[in-house]
Amino acid sequence: MTDDAHPPLRVGVVGLGAMGLPMAEHLLEAHGALAITGRTRRHPSLESAGATWCETPRALAERSDAVFAMVPDLPELEGLLEGDDGLLAGVAHPLLLLIGSTSSATRVRALAADLAERTDGRVRVVDCPVSGGEDGARAGTLSIMMGGDEADAALAARVLAPCGTPVRLGPLGAGEVAKSCNQLVVSATMLALAEATVLAERSGIDPGQLWELLGGGYAGSNLLRSRRDKLVARDYSPSGVAKYMVKDLAFADDVAAETRTHPVLLPALRAAFDELVERGLGDDDLVVTRRLVEER
Repeated sequence: MTDDAHPPLRVGVVGLGAMGLPMAEHLLEAHGALAITGRTRRHPSLESAGATWCETPRALAERSDAVFAMVPDLPELEGLLEGDDGLLAGVAHPLLLLIGSTSSATRVRALAADLAERTDGRVRVVDCPVSGGEDGARAGTLSIMMGGDEADAALAARVLAPCGTPVRLGPLGAGEVAKSCNQLVVSATMLALAEATVLAERSGIDPGQLWELLGGGYAGSNLLRSRRDKLVARDYSPSGVAKYMVKDLAFADDVAAETRTHPVLLPALRAAFDELVERGLGDDDLVVTRRLVEER
C-alpha cells in the first residue's frame, strides 16, 4: 500500500481491547509493520504476525508517525500522554494522534490546541470514532467518522482505510458530533427493540418469529440483524457494554446545548440508561435493555 507518492507510514496502536485488537490486526496486515503498547503484554499472536511491542507509550511515539488510540475516553488517553514514559516524551518529530474514542467534541478541540502549543505544532489531532461494533471491527467494515484539518484527515484515512470506510465530515470535533448522532439512533433503536420484544412476548407472540417477520420491513436495521438472536435468547454477554451509552448520550446532550437544540428523545434515553446502570446492568450487552423493561 505504499508508493513514491505515499511513502510508508509508521503506525502505532494503543488500546487493544475488543475493538482495538481486530483493528490492529487489519492495520498490521495492510501497513506491513505496527508498533503496539498497553498496560500488559498479552497479544502474542499479534507479535508473532509482525507487530513490535513497546514497553511504554513514549517508545510507541518514538517509533510512530501516526498513533491510533482506541481507549474508552479522553481521561484514559490523557493518562497515556504525560510523564517520563508518556507519549509526549517521545515526540521529537511530527506525530498524528488519531482519537478513536467516543468523546466530547469540545474537549477534543481543547486537547488538540493544548498539544499543539506544548509541542510547537508537532502533534496534530484527528478525531475518528467508529461505528459497527465488534463484528465490523473484525470484518474491516467500520464506519469511521473523522474530524480535522483536510491534510491531516487525508493521512488518517490512509492509516485507517484497512479498518473500514473513513470519511472526513468537517473540522476537528466533527467525528465526535457524528458519533453522538449515531449513538442517539442506536440507543433509541435498541430500547425500542427491547420494549417491542417484551410487549410481544407478554401478548403470546414468539419474539423470534416476530423479528424474523418485521426484520424484512421498515423495522429492520443493522442493529436488529446483529442483536436479534441475543435479544430473543436473553443473551446479555457483552459485545459492547451498555454503560458506555451513558457517557455517549451525555456528549450528545452537550451537542444539543451547543447547537441550541431541544431534543424530544434524548432526555428519555439518558434517563433510561442511567436507570439501567443504577440497576447494576451496565456491564452487560446493550440487549440488556430487554431485562430493564421486564423488571421495571
